[in-house]
Amino acid sequence: MLTDMMWIIIVVICLLVLAGLYLFMVFPALRCHSDRKILDGLYIAHRGLHDIEAGIPENSLSAFKMAVDGGFAIENDIHLTRDGEVIVFHDDDLMRMCSVSGSPEDMTLSELKELKLGKTEERIPTLRECLDTIDGKVPLLIEFKVKSGSAAPLCIAAEKVLADYKGKYFVQSFYPFVLSWYKKNRKDVLRGQLSAAFKGDKLHMRLLGMLLFNFFARPDFVSYENETKNAIGRRICTMLGAFPVGWTFKNQAEVDASKKDFKSYIFEGFLPKR
Repeated sequence: MLTDMMWIIIVVICLLVLAGLYLFMVFPALRCHSDRKILDGLYIAHRGLHDIEAGIPENSLSAFKMAVDGGFAIENDIHLTRDGEVIVFHDDDLMRMCSVSGSPEDMTLSELKELKLGKTEERIPTLRECLDTIDGKVPLLIEFKVKSGSAAPLCIAAEKVLADYKGKYFVQSFYPFVLSWYKKNRKDVLRGQLSAAFKGDKLHMRLLGMLLFNFFARPDFVSYENETKNAIGRRICTMLGAFPVGWTFKNQAEVDASKKDFKSYIFEGFLPKR
């Protein structure tokens, strides 16, 4: 028979094993990438410096130009079209921004170029057009949008465009396999895991919110929703060395209240103090 002491030892061992497994899963990259110093204190315009009331829609060339003129880094989003082109667009559906149903992945570039952004004269830009507009003048944070299946086609297509770009860029995604592709194929690129505390969502999203998929790619930074910044997974991952990026700040007060939690700030709808 097992004695009480033996049961205590078994329980302690089990707890230590579980703790070790947890740390293995959430641990970020051990390296301290040289580009982390660029992120430190960086203000990043969410989908560019957009203002739809002024005729400047999100993820448009005019929004990117405004951010460049203001000296702000830029966050954008990319999809892969049906004919293999990389375009800059946020949503998985075209309805909100283009008043057309369907996803970017189901249309060709020429079909997408017929659409207008937010009832303006702006069109959905390609990643190449975005890079030409920014021209390396400010850092670029690229979010990879994977509709389903493998992340490799989007990563490969994007890197073909980015291969000769002279400016500084970083990558991030909610989809861990994007980051694992970069870990394997482009170790030189700073990579970040996007997340939030997905409390009411499906199990895999809740696990993502706890950063339990970090072991796939060992991200250099974690880009976490400001409203759920107190999530234990984010705090532990930051303590373990992940650089903390916050999103999306809607006013200066939110930024000021999060200085102890984040070192880089993705903002929208106002001009932050720098």
